[in-house]
Amino acid sequence: MIDKKNAVVLSVEDLHAAYGELRVLKSVSFEVARGEILAIVGGSGSGKSTLLKHMLRLEEPLAGRVVFEGIELTALEEEGLEEARLGIGFLFQNGALLGSLTVEENVAMPLEMRTTLPRPVIDRLVDLRLSQLGLGKASTRLPSELSGGMRKRASLARALILDPPLLVCDEPGAGLDPVMARHLDQVLLRLRDDLGTTIVIVTHEVESIRRIADRLLFLEGGGVLFQGRVEEAERCEVESVRAFFSAE
Repeated sequence: MIDKKNAVVLSVEDLHAAYGELRVLKSVSFEVARGEILAIVGGSGSGKSTLLKHMLRLEEPLAGRVVFEGIELTALEEEGLEEARLGIGFLFQNGALLGSLTVEENVAMPLEMRTTLPRPVIDRLVDLRLSQLGLGKASTRLPSELSGGMRKRASLARALILDPPLLVCDEPGAGLDPVMARHLDQVLLRLRDDLGTTIVIVTHEVESIRRIADRLLFLEGGGVLFQGRVEEAERCEVESVRAFFSAE
């Protein structure tokens, strides 16, 4: 049973991962507190994408544990794992909306597949979420009829429709112009401040990190090089961490 009173939403403990002989994660450990925005950063090949997959247990680690809301994901059988994942919303880098469905149909899918709610309740929940994200007038449009920022918000609405305590975002600002990227950051901040949503973001956008991240986890060579507050990272003694913030 999920323990929603736990101050720690997600805990990764001594995680190791490999693809064949290539070690891609080495003794990675960190915690994400309830209501926190954590940014996972690092250069290409640092292990960010692999870490995301293991956080969701889309891949099996060599060793280590992933604990979400008091439940060890790395110890669950498939049925229990599927149920636990309902508490995690995922915002894909490309949005991953189904092009043949309207916005409201895309957003309704998790409710249709994972709940037994009657149709009027589903419709009401979808309308409410779309209105919260400024998409009330776009509900009947297809993804191809939306701007990049609107597609991101539609994807976000779908990720949040089951009210997950944890939202995981893979490069949420990718493909957005600076104005739309800032707007999306404001949406994420509102989710944290108004709803208490815990958010983990993989990103390389320095300004976005400064705007919204409470803490960051810096990966290099598959290991944790730094974790702490953004202002601490900017004056960190480790050169590659400082360089990340100076190479804007």
